[in-house]
Amino acid sequence: MAQQRRGGLGKGLGALIPTGPIVEAAGGTGTVPEAAPVDDGPKPVAGAYFMEIPVKSITRNPRQPREIFDEDAITELADSIREVGLLQPIVVRSLGEGNYELIMGERRWRASKLLGLDEIPAIVRNTQDDAMLRDALIENLQREQLNALEEAAAYRQLLDDFGATHEQLAQRVGRSRSHITNTLRLLNLPGNVQLRVAAGTISAGHARALLTLSDPAAQEHLASRIVAEGLSVRTVEEIVSMGEATAAPAPRARRAKDAPDPTLAHLAHRLSDHFETRVKVDLGRRKGRIVVEFASMDDLERIISAMAPGAALED
Repeated sequence: MAQQRRGGLGKGLGALIPTGPIVEAAGGTGTVPEAAPVDDGPKPVAGAYFMEIPVKSITRNPRQPREIFDEDAITELADSIREVGLLQPIVVRSLGEGNYELIMGERRWRASKLLGLDEIPAIVRNTQDDAMLRDALIENLQREQLNALEEAAAYRQLLDDFGATHEQLAQRVGRSRSHITNTLRLLNLPGNVQLRVAAGTISAGHARALLTLSDPAAQEHLASRIVAEGLSVRTVEEIVSMGEATAAPAPRARRAKDAPDPTLAHLAHRLSDHFETRVKVDLGRRKGRIVVEFASMDDLERIISAMAPGAALED
């Protein structure tokens, strides 16, 4: 059964460009109804729009220079998408009649196909000017309020797909290069920690403090403590700096019991037959014991009579 894309987590670049309704024009290009610019919101991006596209309606770009893809890396990406959703839309162009050709994001497209997703978020591009689309998206980053994980995904896609640089991003969005770098590092957190950041249960400051830990299990454990105990960012930083952030202790494994001694097992079997009840014979390091089970007082008296006829229980 095909899986549905996990939604509600983040929009990435999908938050920075308009959505339909789309009108298919002759020649297979889409147009977007003109919208008045909003002073405090993203501006319409010329020559592009955002929509969910059926995965089966997308064909591979025959001019894609990359022919070999690491299947293990695709599987890892699919696992990430299953866990935290797809934050970075692919980029396609319309071929008309509901068909599209992939321009950027083949790894994401392949991973989505591997998961069996029905639809995938995509930027549908009409213009061939990559620089114009890149610059418009960078400009809209200043205008749209994204959560920290969405912001990180937008930065990563602008760097990877649109050839932006850290300097361009920093200058155009009014942020420092260190902010760009630290925000991008949020994408290195374990999936369930990313979910907490996207949901707002832990802040970007908490997440940056967690990134100083190298053990993903320790990151997850401390993230759980942040939520459960309401820890401040400063407290988390102190816990990390003092080396007190560790993964939850693993449950103590039970020591495997030694195999029973065949001689003692044979003796226990003989005694069980003789007294007609269950008998256990154990031998420890310093001493041993024989355990004879009985069902009632009458049964106990019967067993004692068999062991020592003169020592029967008196009335």
